[in-house]
Amino acid sequence: MAFDIEMIKSVYQRFEGRIDAARKSVGKPLTLTEKILYAHLWTGETNTAYERGQDYVDFAPDRVAMQDATAQMALLQFMQAGRPQVAVPSTVHCDHLIQAKIGADADLAIANEQNREVYDFLASVSNKYGIGFWKPGAGIIHQVVLENYAFPGGMMIGTDSHTPNAGGLGMIAIGVGGADACDVMAGLPWELKFPKLIGVKLTGKLSGWTSAKDVILKVAGILTVKGGTGAIVEYFGEGARTLSATGKGTICNMGAEIGATTSIFGYDEKSEAYLRGTERGDIADLANQIKQHLTGDDEVYQSPELYFDQVIEINLSELEPHVNGPFTPDLAWPISQFAAAVKENNWPDKLEVGLIGSCTNSSYEDISRAASLAQQALEKNLVVQSEYTVTPGSELVRYTIERDGFLNTFEKIGGSVLANACGPCIGQWARHGADKKERNSIVTSFNRNFAKRNDGNPNTHAFVASPEITTALAIAGRLSFNPLTDTLTNSKGEQVKLDEPSGLEMPTKGFAVEDAGYQAPADNGEGVQVIVSPTSDRLQLLDPFKPWNGQDLIGLRLLIKAEGKCTTDHISMAGPWLKYRGHIDNISNNMLIGAINFANGKADSVKNQLTGEYGAVPATQRAYKAAGIDTIVIGDENYGEGSSREHAAMEPRHLGVRVILVKSFARIHETNLKKQGMLGITFENANDYDLVQEDDLIDVIGLTEFAVGKPLTVVLHHADGTMDSFNVNHTYNEPQIEWFKAGGALNIIRQNQQV
Repeated sequence: MAFDIEMIKSVYQRFEGRIDAARKSVGKPLTLTEKILYAHLWTGETNTAYERGQDYVDFAPDRVAMQDATAQMALLQFMQAGRPQVAVPSTVHCDHLIQAKIGADADLAIANEQNREVYDFLASVSNKYGIGFWKPGAGIIHQVVLENYAFPGGMMIGTDSHTPNAGGLGMIAIGVGGADACDVMAGLPWELKFPKLIGVKLTGKLSGWTSAKDVILKVAGILTVKGGTGAIVEYFGEGARTLSATGKGTICNMGAEIGATTSIFGYDEKSEAYLRGTERGDIADLANQIKQHLTGDDEVYQSPELYFDQVIEINLSELEPHVNGPFTPDLAWPISQFAAAVKENNWPDKLEVGLIGSCTNSSYEDISRAASLAQQALEKNLVVQSEYTVTPGSELVRYTIERDGFLNTFEKIGGSVLANACGPCIGQWARHGADKKERNSIVTSFNRNFAKRNDGNPNTHAFVASPEITTALAIAGRLSFNPLTDTLTNSKGEQVKLDEPSGLEMPTKGFAVEDAGYQAPADNGEGVQVIVSPTSDRLQLLDPFKPWNGQDLIGLRLLIKAEGKCTTDHISMAGPWLKYRGHIDNISNNMLIGAINFANGKADSVKNQLTGEYGAVPATQRAYKAAGIDTIVIGDENYGEGSSREHAAMEPRHLGVRVILVKSFARIHETNLKKQGMLGITFENANDYDLVQEDDLIDVIGLTEFAVGKPLTVVLHHADGTMDSFNVNHTYNEPQIEWFKAGGALNIIRQNQQV
């Protein structure tokens, strides 16, 4: 569980010279983001001023973090790389495969039994290759990383889209696919387009019902789910310095919902206090020695419009609590307007369940403020009207809040404490009655609320709020309750009003834990055996994908033209499918089953051109693959938004889809497609999407001259004998073109390792 103090020293030693050189190269003061990026260049060359949003740059991350669902495929790929040990400090966290059903202890016991094969694989492969292993029940990856590994000025990649949580401690932390993690663990550079910069200036100070969560809920409403794409969001200002480190983590965590590459805060007194409170005082001492480099230059914050591509200003003193949703995290409602919106849109007013916790909002501060409201309910004779669940983010937090009496308070109001795991946030929730598909409302303190995300019911209206607002609405039992202004009738028939929540940023008696759940790897893993049964339905060793045959793609069949939002949840659902994350063939049976087919407005119903009949997407694609027919998938805007789920790229590749053509891609998904040797291209003219017909034969021309910045041509051969032709664009650079030619990045890694 050591946090690699020598590695951190070496990172900080690089800062002085590199930042000075970068400042001269850029020719102007630097933002915090630029300082950290330039300090982590792969080659150390800082004499180039990179063009934001254009130039691909190689970086050298300090750390890799993987959650159990994505770690399976990442490590199955790493096993093919030929290295005896990971090249950078890496950890695996078992948080995704525990289903919330009964309660913490029972659910964990069931998970340990049902997932034994996967956990044993992850533990043994971690042991062999020098990877730290966090056992089931230890906590959610992002909270555990914040408590143990995040450090100001560092750079980390993680196989989960909410990896940016570590930005709360001033770390550039970016969600990636498992193939990217494999590269870095194999000792190769990690590539990223030099991001654009969005500055968020925070003034004033939070008070009353408003919390750090409301900052990102407000920002999501401003920028939308794609407004941060290709950009890093840097928060600054006197208001930023008043926020706790965990509150900053909440904001950075949910920055994934605006499509941001990551989000970050500078190092300050709150950061130092959290490091010392989590027994990392030696890191704080090191950070204090270079703290001028762990924030942006003064000139940047004095005139931010000169240094950021976009600037947003939020006065925390005037910020209202927000509730965002339903069905998208950027539909933002100030609490003063929410009740009217519920009525106007005919959303179910009755609140069925309030859920607090998760990787986004399970800090000691979050829990203590929610507990203060639960205590009020007891003291004011209020009967909680909704179901209520609490998901601690880590065993450290859980043990501490149990010691301090908060869990007992929640239980007294009827709350249920779930395991230290993702649970309902990612659809790992065996919710009673969800199969009935009834219209209902829930409120969570989570980060994501796409349709079917939490419980599989497309009619569940999921709203996102702070733990405080979630708790208050659960007490009231209805969405239209405004705790800032409204009263409630208690069990004695009296009208009572909830007081403002109160809490502590960190426990006065310090954090405590008996067993944090960490397992260190073997000093020498040469003799450790990693066993994968050939008959397993959970794990499957990988075969390399075939290289490109050197020819243009002619006569592709249209598998599906997806209409509207198509997230990674639509492409590769979570929930019950999580059990197959280590078995590429079995999990491919969920490929694109959530996408809406433009031809009939239905999900998982596409025309099989071999039979003329409509059927499930995976079965139709398997029929094409068996017949040796290559296919193409057409998509809309921001295709692949959401999770970092590389399975959404691997499944089409495995089943024989050759091309994904869309109006625009979400960043992580586009990279994942490239890593797997897929051709991911975009319409030069978005209106050409409308030209694609269900029965088309489709050609992609120009691959024999595939080059950086050179458009390709798509030709549509319609069933009536007519044709349409148009240009399509790509963002492949020279190494990525080689990935395509080789059949995937992993094939090149293996070749290089064998040389």
